[in-house]
Amino acid sequence: MTPAPSTPQCSAKGCRTDAVWVLAWNNPKLHTPERRKTWLACEEHREHLSTFLDVRGFLKDVVRLEDWQEPEG
Repeated sequence: MTPAPSTPQCSAKGCRTDAVWVLAWNNPKLHTPERRKTWLACEEHREHLSTFLDVRGFLKDVVRLEDWQEPEG
């Protein structure tokens, strides 16, 4: 079993680059409006992952990782 990385990594398939961005999203068919799921993105994949979520109406916010604060609850 491979140990977990010491720094957050990009959520793009096959990418193991350190994450720089948090993409907060929810699927309104599955989640309550205040619920936020997150994907992490490196600089290279931020736009691609954001677009993927946005065209589905899921993207709620894009925040730099160092500025991200997990919602309470």
